[in-house]
Amino acid sequence: MPPHLDIGHQISDTVIQRVKVREGGESSGYDRSSRWGSVTHRLDAIVAYLRVSGSPKAHLEGVRQLSVYPGSLLCLPWTSHTADKQSADEKFEMITRGLQEVLGGDSIKAILAEGRSPKCYWDVHAFLDNLKAPLELVAHRTEYYRYLLLAVFGSLGIPTSKLRIVKGSSYQLTKEYNLDNYKLCAIVSEHDAKKAGAEVVKQVESPLLSGLLYPGLQALDEQYLDCDFQFGGVDQRKIFTFAELYLPRLGYRKRAHLMNAMVPGLAGGKMSSSDPNSKIDFLDSPEVVRKKLKLAFCEEGNIEGNGVLSFVEAVLIPISQLRIARGQGDKLLEQGTGDQKPFIAEGAPEGTVFSIERDEKFGGSTHYASFADLKADFASKALHPKDLKTSVAAAINNLLEPIRTAFEADEEWKKIEKLAYPDPNAKPDKKKKKDKVYHPPPPGKGKNAKQVEATDGSAVTDSAVPQPAAAEVASQQEPVEAS
Repeated sequence: MPPHLDIGHQISDTVIQRVKVREGGESSGYDRSSRWGSVTHRLDAIVAYLRVSGSPKAHLEGVRQLSVYPGSLLCLPWTSHTADKQSADEKFEMITRGLQEVLGGDSIKAILAEGRSPKCYWDVHAFLDNLKAPLELVAHRTEYYRYLLLAVFGSLGIPTSKLRIVKGSSYQLTKEYNLDNYKLCAIVSEHDAKKAGAEVVKQVESPLLSGLLYPGLQALDEQYLDCDFQFGGVDQRKIFTFAELYLPRLGYRKRAHLMNAMVPGLAGGKMSSSDPNSKIDFLDSPEVVRKKLKLAFCEEGNIEGNGVLSFVEAVLIPISQLRIARGQGDKLLEQGTGDQKPFIAEGAPEGTVFSIERDEKFGGSTHYASFADLKADFASKALHPKDLKTSVAAAINNLLEPIRTAFEADEEWKKIEKLAYPDPNAKPDKKKKKDKVYHPPPPGKGKNAKQVEATDGSAVTDSAVPQPAAAEVASQQEPVEAS
């Protein structure tokens, strides 16, 4: 099973691996794990989209690429029925709503004021990051993420008719790109390169040169993708500021950078591909989801580093709001696959966005109109961790059900999944031994050969020629006449 929503995790057929999905036609340039790796299979893609959305009517105007980064973020194309009536400031507010930080936002406002749709990208060079994925898996993972992304988008109701998946090698191996990389290497110090990747490149005692190339290549992508801004988690901030500093030194324009907050892992702290219990995989079974939530760090009254609470804030409530809005006639999203009911209980009062469902003998269900109210109840211990975990597990399984169903119904996807994420504990198939073919020994050889004495007294070997039976020998002897 894939380790995470490594959406984007090793996703191209070159040393620089990624997945990108575009809306529309070709661009002069050319998005990870998810970094999307684990095309990333965690729920980070959903997290990213809704962190950007912020509310039922918040969305990205004309986003052209989608890239996946298993740690936080995702940009999605959409078609708005209200955007034409909005001012540039209103559109900018929707693009940036819910984000933790925006660098260079004025350039996005200027594009919107011109009536153009800004182009966004988000990317990672997974293979360069301490050899996180062998190159031989890249082609299979590219195909795997194509299946996964389409299933995720379909489950959320995101239109996919104009999505286009492009391999990074379509421009990364060109003469121009490599020449710019050489130019960049000639002006970037080791100190700046190492500092830029400090938050996203795995730090080891003896780092590889690839980790120093990582930030520069990601910066160059902004130019070759012809994007207007790059989107990522706050852990990418140093790479973003690196790009802002060095691209103009190559004669290219500075891009804007949008960042959202990182979602803590279920075990507390950062999600980790080495800790399966710190994240939810897209193909986790209902039993596995419930088990992971049961083991999740969720200390009573503690709201710090609480991955369960953060998941409600970043994923479940925004999706619930989108579903409520769609039910009220909003056309931002299409009808998704699977159960599209908001995460609210029957009989919940108007304005509820999330319900904690409990049996009446335990006090009955509690309904919340905002995350702030739910968070306050948890901090005051009015909401017990077990009740929170139970409702969160049920909501997550609701999200994953249509994705799991699509996977189980597609034999080709299942075959690709096994190739993309082979079981590390699987024993290699034993080679079947070939049936032995009997070859008779040459005359005088073999285990049945016997030594006979030659007339000159030397030993010779008699061949293992079948001898006639004794009775047969006797019958062949001529009778001896009596004298």
